[in-house]
Amino acid sequence: MPRPRHAVRAAGLLAAVGVLVLVALMSVAVGARQMPLEQVWHGLFHYTGTADDVVVRDVRIPRTVLGLLVGTALGLSGAVMQALTRNPLAEPGILGVNAGAAAAVVSAISFFGASSLTEFVWYAFAGAALVSVVVYVLGGSRSATPVRLALAGTAASAALVGYINAVQLMDSEALGRMRFWTVGSLSAANGDTVEQVAPFLAIGIVIALSLGRPLNAMAMGDDTARALGANLTRTRIASMVAITLLCGAATAACGPITFIGLMIPHFARLITGPDMRWLLAYSAVLSPVLLLGADVLGRVVTRPSELQVGIVTALIGGPVFIYLVRRKRMAQL
Repeated sequence: MPRPRHAVRAAGLLAAVGVLVLVALMSVAVGARQMPLEQVWHGLFHYTGTADDVVVRDVRIPRTVLGLLVGTALGLSGAVMQALTRNPLAEPGILGVNAGAAAAVVSAISFFGASSLTEFVWYAFAGAALVSVVVYVLGGSRSATPVRLALAGTAASAALVGYINAVQLMDSEALGRMRFWTVGSLSAANGDTVEQVAPFLAIGIVIALSLGRPLNAMAMGDDTARALGANLTRTRIASMVAITLLCGAATAACGPITFIGLMIPHFARLITGPDMRWLLAYSAVLSPVLLLGADVLGRVVTRPSELQVGIVTALIGGPVFIYLVRRKRMAQL
């Protein structure tokens, strides 16, 4: 590939990192509780335990760090899922992976008395993995088409959302704990949350970023990929492990947040083209930009209360999804 193209991509990625830094700073400085910038600075570097210092150090910083991790996880899982299934509509929310993780966590809360994030993570992993397998089988396994996978995922998501709502209605005591979590929220983030999910997310991110070359080979067809030396079975297993780790940990920490894994890879592809090495890098940077930006917007528009980030991303993602399915080149799917 010509060097100028690499230079443009590298410059674009550097600019995206700059935007991410700005959005992260906004996430620390802006919130439902208004405070001057000098107080934010005081809370960051001259902590004395005042109410504003506690908000900055113990609430906004963990929330921002978790948003960075979860945003990266959702973007990478969406990009890997689209490449693995060769389905431009693939996304953890649309294919039911997030709903599976959410249903498992809600079941754990209501039926098994789970109350800690450490427990949630394992249930979320199990739910994400199970629904991934079910949707793949319902979609036709090796003969699966993009439309069949999308329909299977949509059906699974609808059934699981109905189940989640039914459990909440039957268990009023657990309803209070679940109501913000099930719409997708960063508001409950704290230092313990970050520490508990960070190892799982870090492993999933490393695996996903390492899949650029084999996924590029698989995009040319299984026979060509084998001729190029790609191990298809290992790549598929590694992809599913990455998706399960990323979606499971992200959903356990924040609840099901949809559409980020759909929108960002499509936007990144306009810049990078089909090369998965660059696409994964851009998705890892741009996804937390969208998630943190939506979270900041949700804190500001309904002050002094907050609009949860899962609602904001759904409001943005719905029209984007409609646009994608109406594009001419997707009419053949």
